[in-house]
Amino acid sequence: MTLSVDRPLLYPDSDGQPMADNTRQFQWIVLIKENLEWIFADDPQVFIAGDLLWYPIQGDPKTRVAPDVLVVFGRPKGDRGSYKQWEEDNIAPQVVFEILSPGNTLQEMLKKQQFYDRHGVEEYYIYNPDGHDLAGLQRIDGTLTAIEAVEDWTSPRLGIRFAFTPENLTLYRPDGERFLTTIELATARQAERERADTAEAQLQTERQRAERLAAQLRALGVEPEE
Repeated sequence: MTLSVDRPLLYPDSDGQPMADNTRQFQWIVLIKENLEWIFADDPQVFIAGDLLWYPIQGDPKTRVAPDVLVVFGRPKGDRGSYKQWEEDNIAPQVVFEILSPGNTLQEMLKKQQFYDRHGVEEYYIYNPDGHDLAGLQRIDGTLTAIEAVEDWTSPRLGIRFAFTPENLTLYRPDGERFLTTIELATARQAERERADTAEAQLQTERQRAERLAAQLRALGVEPEE
């Protein structure tokens, strides 16, 4: 008699595909992902990832996709091997980005669009840095629909603005500052730390000055006011 053993389904953390096919594609993926991390750094309930496999259906490990960048509102930050939607309060990523490379085919991108449409993505942005082409889709009446004026579009979910010219695509944060490269972000963080250190040093100096003044007043028999 042969006993059947129910083995747990495997949901691989990798699809065997590279994150990017060239340096330009990789730079754009990093630019978008890191700046979104910066924008939502203080919100613990916004999860952002790059090239992370998303499994929308429990029990179906073949239905999956790895967006170049995905954003999920309502899920905590933290490390994940993949995004299993049923373990995430069944919340689908609301915003996804795809950065095209020469290896991407029209059929592949149509399949991704159908996947995102079927599984609840609200905003889908596609950028081809080689052809300098930008496209965006927004969910309207339950269907992902092309955004006609994407060249000067502000994302309803992210608050970021796409400024598109014949020569360049520039993304702007909600505070009006443009997206920064990794080096520029590191420099900005260092400048913020230095400003904080300077402010703390000034505060400490003021405290010490106030303490010296209070001691001098007490020596004269005057009790300083609190």
